[in-house]
Amino acid sequence: MRKTIPEPARTVDVIHETEVLVVGSGPGGLAAALGAARAGARTALIDRYGCFGGNITQVGVEGFAWYRHERTVDSEGIGIEFEQRAKAMGAATPEPQSNSHALDAEMFKYVADELVKEAGVTPFLHRLCVAPIVEDGVIRGVITESKSGREALLAERVIDATGDADLAARAGAPVRKAPREQLMAASVMFSMAGVNKTRFLEQVKADPQRYRDWRGNGEWNIETDGKEDDMFSPFLRKPFKRAVEEGVIPASLSTIAGTWGSITDQGDLTYLNLIQLPNVDGTDANDLTVAEIEGRRQAIHAIEALKRFMPGCEQAKLRNFGMTLGVRDTRKIDALYNLTAADVRGEARFDDSIGIFPEFIDGYGLLIIPTTGRYFHVPYRALVPQGVGNLLVAGRSIGGDKISHAAVRNMMCCAVSGQGAGVAAAVSLRRAEPLNTVDIGAVQQELRRQGARIR
Repeated sequence: MRKTIPEPARTVDVIHETEVLVVGSGPGGLAAALGAARAGARTALIDRYGCFGGNITQVGVEGFAWYRHERTVDSEGIGIEFEQRAKAMGAATPEPQSNSHALDAEMFKYVADELVKEAGVTPFLHRLCVAPIVEDGVIRGVITESKSGREALLAERVIDATGDADLAARAGAPVRKAPREQLMAASVMFSMAGVNKTRFLEQVKADPQRYRDWRGNGEWNIETDGKEDDMFSPFLRKPFKRAVEEGVIPASLSTIAGTWGSITDQGDLTYLNLIQLPNVDGTDANDLTVAEIEGRRQAIHAIEALKRFMPGCEQAKLRNFGMTLGVRDTRKIDALYNLTAADVRGEARFDDSIGIFPEFIDGYGLLIIPTTGRYFHVPYRALVPQGVGNLLVAGRSIGGDKISHAAVRNMMCCAVSGQGAGVAAAVSLRRAEPLNTVDIGAVQQELRRQGARIR
């Protein structure tokens, strides 16, 4: 048994009171805060780091809509606004495998600042949310820890956009999490500088990789429905295979492989998604510690392999790591409705739709690219946890099974659920209705006013 120590009782200063409080500022949380504020609610946004943007800015996942092709019926609303605003502010570059732009993770920090300021959202950075404040089964706010000490923020509605359902779980809502060996792998993202763009792209054109090339390579071993197989993919594996064969990197790293996001005229090769770390529980700080260190070690080996065996990378070096590990899969809430594989693969339609998302499924060994115009509805009920009042969940931890998670975890869909959660919170306040019985027609009306596509 572990030793324990008693913690003395203490009072905590309430530093802020608001109508809607969003915890976590990734694509889901940022969209939730903007949606709530634009619907007229006083809104505050908390993040544990020094910038907003979550997976985009803190992990470095710049491929925001890399699934989009000519016939894709895409989401609309705040998620598309992220991409458009980034383009307008010089924070995006064309993405090589799709009709989309990759976001510049560093510049998007500023883009997010501007969006938050313009919407009138009250920002709280550098604050780690450590506990919900729950009274009689209803969440009333949160406790944070920071350089300023222990503080409380009170709210009439709270949105859990932590990605891990931290608040929902700690407030007593039922959640589900697979054993660590069944969770999707985590990643350390990184970028390189000093790449010769011309030579790099010449090699890509001389030996173009397809989605079928992902097969037979550990974490990147995939099943498709066939139509994806001959499509171009910015996939890298051969340099690492050769590096193992020639003893440049350890044989134990034979699964290093993955994709690059974009290459700039200045020679920045960005969003290198090459390091896959299985058996990592993103809710376990010890697992996260080991994975961060091991992931950086593997990334340095990957860079050496690229310098040796990928034309254009001879003089390149590390530009940056993501600020934190990229976690794809932890807790999911047991919601009023849990999405299923049949929903996301069968164009499900719901009366309580708060947005749409194309039939893009990426995870658990399955890759479906939306090239045929198919899409599904995201139901509001999947955002509503059971057992806790005044709480919604946005982002990758909404209710669903494994295959539905492989769809809704994607950043554009996180923005869909986030905007839906933010608007629903604001509308429920305006109408004085509980979140689990809010007038969905009124929510949908406000979402349409904000530019979201519902049907």
